[in-house]
Amino acid sequence: MSQPMEDRVARAMAHLKAAEEAAASARAELDTASATARSADRSVRVSVGAKGELTSLEFLDGKYRTMAAAQLSAAVLEAANTARAEMARRVVDLLDPITRMTARGAAPERMGVDWQAVFGSLLDETSVTKGPTAMSRLRDEIVEDDEDDKGRQGGA
Repeated sequence: MSQPMEDRVARAMAHLKAAEEAAASARAELDTASATARSADRSVRVSVGAKGELTSLEFLDGKYRTMAAAQLSAAVLEAANTARAEMARRVVDLLDPITRMTARGAAPERMGVDWQAVFGSLLDETSVTKGPTAMSRLRDEIVEDDEDDKGRQGGA
């Protein structure tokens, strides 16, 4: 009768060891992870770390010199949010299987982490069927405003 209990304890210990190794591997991978994105107008490139923190911000090809402040700001935010969304997706892909581990194997769906609650709309930024985002709409509005201003100046 003690043999089945010993077997269950041995299996649980093996599963725990596997989970600890998976977590250590994920931590090591995330320690060096980064994601990089460019704005749609290719004027800004941003890199972020695993926690979504900005690690690099580059203004490309001197385009920033001719951009209105609001346009440059929108480009920076767009690139930063795109990079953060990509990193969020990578974190979920890496950690989700680990968070579902229990002593008996894969946990039921309700036992996993609610990644939508953790990352919110960032995960929507990387979906394949995404439509215009708030950042792209803002950028489009700024470009339209700049074009309207140029039209008024040229016609005046």
